[in-house]
Amino acid sequence: QVQLVESGGGLVRPGGSLRLSCAASGRTDSSYAVGWFRQAPGKERTFVGFVRWSGGSTLYADSVKGRFTISRDNAKNTVYLQMNSLKPEDTAIYFCASNTRSGVLLFRPESYDYWGQGTQVTVSS
Repeated sequence: QVQLVESGGGLVRPGGSLRLSCAASGRTDSSYAVGWFRQAPGKERTFVGFVRWSGGSTLYADSVKGRFTISRDNAKNTVYLQMNSLKPEDTAIYFCASNTRSGVLLFRPESYDYWGQGTQVTVSS
């Protein structure tokens, strides 16, 4: 199994920045990629982006492209989500998730096997 713990959420003003962390432990060698998703109140969980552990390739949702950056530190088994130019519509609970299967579509929540507990991000003046 893979355990994931997110941190770094909080309240930020529009235009501000936050960096979320996702620390992985357990069978981290079984993980191909880590994805970030978010869920606003009353809405479905949606894709934000992912990073592959090997090679570090990334993919982002159009809504965050150019504002959010995902990076990873393999030595620390940690993935980061740097969020800049935050907007009120970015307000949500942010989750990281670990994928342990190859050949799946990494923008789909069902492609991930392990999830963190989530961290709240609120963008408000």
